[in-house]
Amino acid sequence: MHIGLDASRVTVARRTGTERYARRLIEALLAQPSPHTFSLYFRDPPPPGWPPVPASPGARAPTLRVIPFPRLWTHLRLSFELLARRPRPDALFVPAHVLPLVHPLPTVVTIHDLGYRRFPQAHPPGQRRYLDWSTRFSARFAAHLLADSAATRRDLAEFYGAPPEKVTVVYPGGPEGLTRVDPAPVRARYGLPDDYVLHVGTLQPRKNLARLMEAVAALRGRWPGLALVLAGRPGWLAEPLLAQAHACSAFVRLLDYVPAADLPGLYSGARVFAFPSLYEGFGFPVLEAMACGTPVVCANTASLPELAGEAALLVDPADTEALAAALGRVLGEPNLRAGLAARGYVQLQRFSWDRAAQQTLAVLEMAARRV
Repeated sequence: MHIGLDASRVTVARRTGTERYARRLIEALLAQPSPHTFSLYFRDPPPPGWPPVPASPGARAPTLRVIPFPRLWTHLRLSFELLARRPRPDALFVPAHVLPLVHPLPTVVTIHDLGYRRFPQAHPPGQRRYLDWSTRFSARFAAHLLADSAATRRDLAEFYGAPPEKVTVVYPGGPEGLTRVDPAPVRARYGLPDDYVLHVGTLQPRKNLARLMEAVAALRGRWPGLALVLAGRPGWLAEPLLAQAHACSAFVRLLDYVPAADLPGLYSGARVFAFPSLYEGFGFPVLEAMACGTPVVCANTASLPELAGEAALLVDPADTEALAAALGRVLGEPNLRAGLAARGYVQLQRFSWDRAAQQTLAVLEMAARRV
């Protein structure tokens, strides 16, 4: 079978969760010892040496197609490529939400989350309208949908009427190459104190950072030197959060985007990782913290209970006092910290990119057979 892969997200320089998902899953698909051939479609040239040469016996090197286009690349340029070029693939995989407007072959699309429906006020109106239209279009016309979690699968049924048999839950893999390290070099590089609560992720309203700042402020009576470190670039509607962070500059540190090489030290140095997001389709930082042996406090909503299992303290993200209490427990109870860290290592074993690739290939094979 000839499979087309939308690899446009791979070329994004500063990758967030969706870009990391696309890159790592495509690598895992190419590494599978299958008889399939692959064509990868890029908007911009891929990084040198990417994709890596398949190491598995039976895996085949892909064909790379760079097809530049300034705007609406998926709907216009990729659509034209699929329509005009021969031979066409037997199926197409789009790892990031957007089904091409013209898709003359069975297409499988990953829907990562529907946060814009659960919390519309946390998204700009134009972005919200586009996400609603593109997800509705994918739910109706894609041959099959992948969801990062059972929570996203339920949301697709509730908001777009996607039948259960059209949506397969495929959990992404966990972080690779992250492990607990000596945090001293990263602490020195960023000027961080010994005691800090860490959050990693784009700064935007649904991350619930206003309440997190309030919760950490309430704990400083007991831990006067406690800081809150926010690592991530500002996203949409971030201005009020930035203003609050600057008003709390006595204990809030804004690091902006942190290079991947610094993340192990940043996680390892944190006393606790806090992820009180109002809504997440998956939430890679939770697994990254676990990989570094850092105890986790996260919200009890959407996909996060699936992701965290019993390896984190789960709290109502709308309850600032509950959030502060959970953080205080982790800070003040060494045995709890050690127990959460140990369970985190076990929880990580549930998430495998190799398994995700096998499940994705099975869905693509099914979609192609149904034509």
